[in-house]
Amino acid sequence: MTRTVLIYGGVLALLVALLKYVEYRFLVRDMSMEIYIGIIAVLFTVLGIWAGPRLIKRRVIVVNPAFVLNEEALVRLGISKREHEVLELMAQGHSNQEIAEKLFVSVNTIKTHLSNLFLKLEVSRRTQAIQKAKELRLIP
Repeated sequence: MTRTVLIYGGVLALLVALLKYVEYRFLVRDMSMEIYIGIIAVLFTVLGIWAGPRLIKRRVIVVNPAFVLNEEALVRLGISKREHEVLELMAQGHSNQEIAEKLFVSVNTIKTHLSNLFLKLEVSRRTQAIQKAKELRLIP
């Protein structure tokens, strides 16, 4: 019984090996261009995965641990707590829509806060507002 099983197993293994050989010959002869293109695609994918993180540096936001809020300037300029929150989120690079979503208010409310901030800080653009707020130690 064992001998019969071994003989059948050996014959099946030879048949599988023969089929794989025929399949390999078919692939190499008839589909060689596709195989080469696939190998090149895999190589470029691996190269991209390896080189991508090395070439693209991640932005790291460094918070100044020695930052002390200038509350006197907040009072002097008349900046409310909500306007200060909007100023901080704007300095972090959020859009009006993102700020509105974070603070659970409408975009028009954010625009009003920004307009008030621009008047109080005596600036006309977001970048100027952020720069002046940093100079006055209103944001880190």
